[in-house]
Amino acid sequence: MNNRKLEFSMTLMVCVICAIGFGLIAVLVGNAKIQNFDHTIISVIQGIEAPRLTTIMKFFTMIGNGIPIAIITFVVMIVLYTFLGHRRELIFLVCVVIGSALLNTLLKLIFQRARPDINRIAEAHGYSFPSGHSMAAFTLYGVIAFLVWKHVPTTIGRVTIIILSSLFITFIGVSRIYLGVHYPSDILGGYLMSACWLTGSIWVYQRYLERSERTRSTH
Repeated sequence: MNNRKLEFSMTLMVCVICAIGFGLIAVLVGNAKIQNFDHTIISVIQGIEAPRLTTIMKFFTMIGNGIPIAIITFVVMIVLYTFLGHRRELIFLVCVVIGSALLNTLLKLIFQRARPDINRIAEAHGYSFPSGHSMAAFTLYGVIAFLVWKHVPTTIGRVTIIILSSLFITFIGVSRIYLGVHYPSDILGGYLMSACWLTGSIWVYQRYLERSERTRSTH
């Protein structure tokens, strides 16, 4: 019971910290007081522009688009169902990814921030804050890391999963700044909101598994 209370407290603390961080960024965005931060980061990232790097960044932004995200999600679903036989994990994955997308759509409609027009290398439509790519990447690769982690027995394997998922999340976010379609605050806000959503979702899922195990043990 004490471990469960501690876990709940830690989960709540992470969610609150991420929510407060997102709220602060949202206030600064609304008051246009984050422009210096945004333009400084944009100048640094776009200052290293090069043809080969642009190709790399376009690749990372591509795999953060809706269709590639859907394909990756579907492939992971097949693996979970076919090789591991975990239907509950499959349902959890779908709910978390779809929930993140719906949350992002709602937040964009609330804030309605226009996209930057500084050195636009790629085209993008819709509102800017929070970044849909950063939320989708953090949610998808975060939940994949969580689900795969449970089935990897070695420390090296688990560390590799964390490193790979972190790299994908980071590069997808940076690619949006590099290509000129998002402000850095859009990316950071997307990460924070997605972290809040994913942390809360994982906690709820873990509690569901515990209740299911207790129910089976009593029958």
